[in-house]
Amino acid sequence: MIMGYHFRVWQALRMNHVAHESTSGPDDASDPKKNPLTMFESNSLDWLVVGGGLHGVHLAARLVGEAGVAPSRLGILDPEEQLLDCWRTFTAVTGMSHLRSPGVHHLDLEPFSLIRFAGQRRHRTPGLLRGRYKLPALDLFNAHCDRVIERYSLAGAHVRDHAKCLEPQDDHVRVTTRRGQQIEARRVVLAIGAGGQPAWPSWAPRGEAYVHHVFDRVKNKELSPTEGCLLVVGGGISAAQVALRFVAQGRKVCLVVRHPLRVHRFDSDPGWLGPKLMPLFRRERRPDHRRRILHEARHRGSVTPEVLRALRAAQSTGLLEIHQGAVSDLSIADSGICLSLASALPKSDARKPGTVIEGTHLYLATGFASRRPGGALLDRLVADFDLPCAACGYPIVDDLLRWHPRIHVSGPLAELELGPVSRNIAGARRAGNRLVAAHVRLGWAA
Repeated sequence: MIMGYHFRVWQALRMNHVAHESTSGPDDASDPKKNPLTMFESNSLDWLVVGGGLHGVHLAARLVGEAGVAPSRLGILDPEEQLLDCWRTFTAVTGMSHLRSPGVHHLDLEPFSLIRFAGQRRHRTPGLLRGRYKLPALDLFNAHCDRVIERYSLAGAHVRDHAKCLEPQDDHVRVTTRRGQQIEARRVVLAIGAGGQPAWPSWAPRGEAYVHHVFDRVKNKELSPTEGCLLVVGGGISAAQVALRFVAQGRKVCLVVRHPLRVHRFDSDPGWLGPKLMPLFRRERRPDHRRRILHEARHRGSVTPEVLRALRAAQSTGLLEIHQGAVSDLSIADSGICLSLASALPKSDARKPGTVIEGTHLYLATGFASRRPGGALLDRLVADFDLPCAACGYPIVDDLLRWHPRIHVSGPLAELELGPVSRNIAGARRAGNRLVAAHVRLGWAA
C-alpha cells in the first residue's frame, strides 16, 4: 500500500532530522547558537506566546503566516525541549491512534491543508484519514504539525523556559522567566492549557509506587508494568484508550467507570462550531450563566463509537472487564492495589456493596482539574493588576480576547468568550480568527 506522498516524504525527512539530532550532545543547551533561550533581548519582540502546545503553535503560525509578524519578532515561551512535547507525551501514553477531531481541525492556516498533506485518496494508506469526518491518524497529525513548525520558522522562536512574572507596562509587557531572563513584548498571548494540573480523586494517594495518573508527566513514563491485573479508573476516552493499549499488550485489565459508558462522536455538539448554537452563548452576557452553558454543552467522560466497539471486542477476549461504580476506598496490600466500589448499577445488576477489585497497578485517567490553569503566575497577575475574573476564577475578556490591553488569552482561559470548543483545536482556530481580525481592525503598531 502507498501512503500519502507528502506524508511519506515528510516521514523520511523527519527520520534524517532525528538521526542528526541524536549526534548532538547534552551540552547543546548551553550553546547560544543552539539554545533559543539566548536569542532574544529586551524590547525585541512584537508578540510573545506563553505556551508551546497546540494552541500556542497554531496562534504563532497565524501571526506569522496571516498577520505578517516576522518570525524574528515572535517568541514562544515553553519549558519543554521541543514545541508540542506535552501533546506528544500525553497522546503516546494513552495509546491514541486517531484524533477525535475532524481532518479540517489542525494547526496550519488553510482548512484542507492536513487532508492534502495525507495525499490523494487513491494513493492514501487506509486508515490515515478515518471515516466520514476524516479523523486523522496521530502519526499523520504529528507529521503535519512538524511541517507547520518548519514552514513558519517556529522552532527558532522557541524560548525554553517558564514564565515566572508578567508586568504590563504602557507600551509593552515585561516577562521574567524562571531562569531570570527578561523579555519585553508589545503583546502577550497566554496559551496555557490544563495539562499541568491532572485531577486526582480524593481517595487516591500520591507518591505511591503503584498509583499513577496518566497525565502526571513525572511518572507517566512508567506505564510499562510487567505483571498482574491492571486497574484503570475513568469513564472517558483517555481511560478507554489506556485500557485498550494494555489489552493490546496482552495484559489483563479492569476498567472502573462511575457511570454507563457515554457515546458521543465529538466532545461537544458540532453546532457549537457555528451559527446553530453559538448565538445562544453570545446573547448570554452573564459569566455565571455562560459557565453553566459550558458545563452542559461538553460531553465530558464520553467515548466515540469506534472506541466503544473496541472496548466490547476487548471484553469478548476476556482480557478486559468493565466495572461500574464509584470508588469508595483504596488500600494497598502485599498483593497490590485493592479498590472498594460503591455500586451505581441498577439493583438487578448490582455488585454487592463493598466488592473489592484487585490489581498490581492503578492508572488514573480522570482528566484535569477544573480550576483556572496558570497557577501562581496568573494568581499574581490578577492580584497585581486587578484583571477581571468570573466567580469561577476564569478571565472575563473582550471580543479580541484581551484580558488586559496588551495581554490576550486562548484555550481554557478564553472559554467564557469562545464557548464550548475553546479548549480543543477548533478553539485554537477560533482564537486565531479573533487575533488576526483584531490585527486588521486595530493594527499592532502601538
